[in-house]
Amino acid sequence: MTDPRLERDWPAHRPAVFGAAYRITGSVADAEDVVQDTWLRAASRDLGDVRDLRAWLVTVAARRALDVLTSARARRVDYVGPWLPEPLLTGPDAAEPVLLDETVGTAMLVVLEELTPAERVAFVLHEAFAIDHARIGAVLGRSAAACRQLAASARRKVGARHRPAAPAAERDRVLARFRAAYENRDEAAMLALLDPDATLTTDGGAAEGLFAARKVISGTERVARVLVRVARRNTLLLRPAEINGEPGFVIVRDGRVVGVDTVTVADGRIVAYRRVLNPAKLRHLFR
Repeated sequence: MTDPRLERDWPAHRPAVFGAAYRITGSVADAEDVVQDTWLRAASRDLGDVRDLRAWLVTVAARRALDVLTSARARRVDYVGPWLPEPLLTGPDAAEPVLLDETVGTAMLVVLEELTPAERVAFVLHEAFAIDHARIGAVLGRSAAACRQLAASARRKVGARHRPAAPAAERDRVLARFRAAYENRDEAAMLALLDPDATLTTDGGAAEGLFAARKVISGTERVARVLVRVARRNTLLLRPAEINGEPGFVIVRDGRVVGVDTVTVADGRIVAYRRVLNPAKLRHLFR
């Protein structure tokens, strides 16, 4: 029989369970599977000795997500082209509630991919969910002191690679101007909005269809030229949306969603443009 406390409190804790799994795996589909596994584990257990149910559920989810991540990293060795996390719609129409903070942003998830699995788990649990190092140790099979060192190492790496998000008003202004330039196929206007060292990353997973570069494209002129060329050939529209807690675009062609764009803005210009085109990473957007 399911513990009455679990029945009562699960809806309140589910966003944290999903959020931990998503931050660790970078996959909506995998995070949903972890949520289901966590519920089944909790429903089959006597929770009478569990004092902090939220922390217990999050650590159970993290343990399972770590297994998933370890397996996924092995598969990504053979992934065709750049790999980006599955985009998560977080606006008013979002299907999946999730706790929002900087650690769920796409730029952060890209940086988290560079950590070891253990560092990623330690960072996510401590920074996003305030889980103490002793509990993290139970997930990783290490001492609290070792987990403290892992979290510190992860923070240093993240601090060296992650750029804090620009103010919301600045991002909204830049993205509105970029959208107008994109849909007018105005390469000159687009150039003015791109940082000299701007990058374009496209994740197509070798799927047929829209252009997806096998390598990251760098430089203002190259990025603008590629974006405009693809837009002209495919009659693409950009629909503003909240992606991973930040402003971005859903790409629409002939009334159908074919991709998702996320953008990093700094000092009034776009420094990183990321485009997910892999259909397998977009399935959850059509529910």
